[in-house]
Amino acid sequence: MNWFLKIINALYRVWFYMLVAIATFVLFPFLFIFTIKETHYATFYKVARIWGGIILYGMGFYPVVKRLEKLEKGKSYILIANHSSMLDIMLMYCVIRTPFVFVGKKELTKIPVFGFFYKRSSIIVDRSNLRSRNAVFAQAQRRIDQGNSICLFPEGGVPKNYNLILDRFKDGPFRMAIDHQIPIVPIVFYDNKKAFPYSFRKAHPGKLRVKIFPPISTKNLKVQEDKSKLKEQTRTLIYNELKKPEF
Repeated sequence: MNWFLKIINALYRVWFYMLVAIATFVLFPFLFIFTIKETHYATFYKVARIWGGIILYGMGFYPVVKRLEKLEKGKSYILIANHSSMLDIMLMYCVIRTPFVFVGKKELTKIPVFGFFYKRSSIIVDRSNLRSRNAVFAQAQRRIDQGNSICLFPEGGVPKNYNLILDRFKDGPFRMAIDHQIPIVPIVFYDNKKAFPYSFRKAHPGKLRVKIFPPISTKNLKVQEDKSKLKEQTRTLIYNELKKPEF
């Protein structure tokens, strides 16, 4: 990358952070009011979708979504996707129309302004604390009882190796799905890594392809006997999709 392209890339990334700040401050009153009580979460979610759309479209991205099966309105799911970019959160808000709650790592709450709302609207887990990890399941059940889905990135974070197609999956999402007997919905983000990678590599606007797969039932599954098989089944599906050249 020559110096001119490096400067353009740097400015593009600065614009991303400016858009996040602008969208957050413009919507601040609504985001704040609708995170005071969990009962207002459905309204908060509508505002969050606007927030995500401002950032994505303001960056010159546009989602192209292929839904293999329509998700039932009012039904709860465990939503999982590959994680490779800061766009993943915004894109998830944009492509899923019914409310879900993120399960996110504690470190994200330290991001100025964004972290404030992330903490108030998500289930936060401190992975170094066993008590915190166990508490996630009780919090998830409460949010499911309120009619929400739960969204997790099963890799546990963005892989440090840029060339890695898909990292190993953590057990948590699959244990949660079996514990609560709710279906898993695999989602594939094809372009986020190249369009806006976490590392300081070339970024560019354009389409962000998304495929939402039919739910995988967890009915009658048991954690000890079926968790590993379910995890491998889901990871293999997403991995094979990411290796395909076509959408």
